[in-house]
Amino acid sequence: MTIGKWMLSVGFLLSFAAAANANDADFKLKNKTGYQIDAVYVTRHSSDVWGKDILGRDALDDGETLSITFPHGNGACRFDIKVRYHDDNSTAAWSDVDLCEYETITLYWDAKNQVTKAVGD
Repeated sequence: MTIGKWMLSVGFLLSFAAAANANDADFKLKNKTGYQIDAVYVTRHSSDVWGKDILGRDALDDGETLSITFPHGNGACRFDIKVRYHDDNSTAAWSDVDLCEYETITLYWDAKNQVTKAVGD
């Protein structure tokens, strides 16, 4: 293999790896809260601004899973996630979630103890 072909091959592999890495923080959101979710917000962990709803459709019913794709850029991995529930417009938020580590984030609600939790799968 000539040096030119080798460099072209290496360049192709690096560009492929960069493209694959650009979407590392996209994830699947699974709703196991017992309630319908009407809005989902995702922001970098270091940000104080939530931005717009990225749900991409009207609602996420209990038991449903939805793929979330959002603009995150620059290889960021740590995000905060907030949802708004349908029943009473209340919200719940999870801080410092590593979306590069987990493919699916499952949201739970423990009504007895009034506690929400997010588990990465």
